[in-house]
Amino acid sequence: MRGLLAAGAAVAVVLSSGVAAHAAYAAPAAAGASSGYAAAFPKYKAPKPFGTTFQSDPKHDFTKGIHSRHDGILRGRITEIRGGVAEYEPIKWKKGTETEGYFVGPPEGDAMAYASPVAKDVVYLSAFGCAKSEGAMTVNRNTGLGNKRCPRSVLMKRDGKPALITVYKGKIVQVREIWTP
Repeated sequence: MRGLLAAGAAVAVVLSSGVAAHAAYAAPAAAGASSGYAAAFPKYKAPKPFGTTFQSDPKHDFTKGIHSRHDGILRGRITEIRGGVAEYEPIKWKKGTETEGYFVGPPEGDAMAYASPVAKDVVYLSAFGCAKSEGAMTVNRNTGLGNKRCPRSVLMKRDGKPALITVYKGKIVQVREIWTP
């Protein structure tokens, strides 16, 4: 019971603190290799994990088929992984009436999707542990973002989880899951 109360409190903190979430997320991402993470990539401005609008990519031409997003961090969801290439879409937080809320993707028929190879040294920070079945929360309680480093092989078997997806030079170099109740 105490675990559920703590989890609920963590969600409340995350939902009420977009600025704190950004600040806490930016530090590990900016640290790159110095924080112990293998991938070194530039510091990008992270979106609010629970932002209520879809992020735009003004330079992306969706009429040219599904291809990589431009460099940066997308609040999104990996929808499918095939042969080392992940397809992903932007997501936004929709406040609920009976619950805190949930993430939604683009409307049915909207062609807002991307595909990028997953880097061999991708940094995957899970909010649910590295076991096959989701385990205990492995999140930063201040941000609601995953902080358990898991191997690439675990990421390649998981899809559908909300995350902050970092793309650099056309490849996915970091996936940091967003914990949701």
